[in-house]
Amino acid sequence: MHFAHLRSARADAPVLLVMHGWPHTFALQLDFADLLPDFHVVVPSLPGFAFSTAYAEGPVTEVRLAATMHALMTEVLGYERYLTYGEDVSANVNDLLAGAYPDAVLGIIATHAHFPSVRERADLADTAEREFFDRLAAAGGPDGAYGHVQATRPDTLAAALNDSPGGLLAWLTEKLVEWSDTPPGDPHAVERRISRERILTEAMIYWTTQSIGTSFRPYYEGADQPDEIPPVEVPASVHIQRHEADYPESLARRFYRDLRTFERLPEGGHFAAAEVPDALAARVLAFASSIGAL
Repeated sequence: MHFAHLRSARADAPVLLVMHGWPHTFALQLDFADLLPDFHVVVPSLPGFAFSTAYAEGPVTEVRLAATMHALMTEVLGYERYLTYGEDVSANVNDLLAGAYPDAVLGIIATHAHFPSVRERADLADTAEREFFDRLAAAGGPDGAYGHVQATRPDTLAAALNDSPGGLLAWLTEKLVEWSDTPPGDPHAVERRISRERILTEAMIYWTTQSIGTSFRPYYEGADQPDEIPPVEVPASVHIQRHEADYPESLARRFYRDLRTFERLPEGGHFAAAEVPDALAARVLAFASSIGAL
């Protein structure tokens, strides 16, 4: 597995695992990691993304990804305890790590807070909670074509994207524009959040490694949320990104049993670590200090 490993000057510095999602790679998290010199920061490339080899056998499930990340941190790197942060594809992995390995996870930072499973959502009684998921479901029709294709015809799409650098760049950039904190109808404004050079770096990593097809595997092979994720008992710091600004606080308080912070970020969309790295780094520092990790 490929990963960046930034070590603090202090041997006893706290450890932070920073996980990416899709369509971005580990590279989009590195500016954020650089802002945390008081931490040992581990920024892995998920299996099948960029320079990391895909799983040879079996599906890419979120439970399996969580087990892999925990093994990386404890067995490969030898850390006994760590903080964790994840986005998008790794948001549920983040929750699973904190819920399944509470003896190793010091605390969890989330900008994509926990979603109940589809089955659990059917039983929601709170009006605000139901309205939040109704809004997401309504948007999923017109905005969800990319996911449907990646989940049903991944290899056909990958063949086209691996044959066309322009097509690959367009496929990736559309999501970076749509999901970032970029004003609708003004796609050029994405560069206020994610620079052109960083977007080109993302596309170049996919192009040179020919890994767009294996990056689709979580969509195709069942990385949808498990029916049940154990509640998180370790300290949690939740900072809601703007595309989910109406996420109900009640959901977070039921799932994160030791919720230290709940706020709605004034800036920053789906890719919070890349879009507002300074703001997120400040919050990580404050959280780590509040639980005695610094």
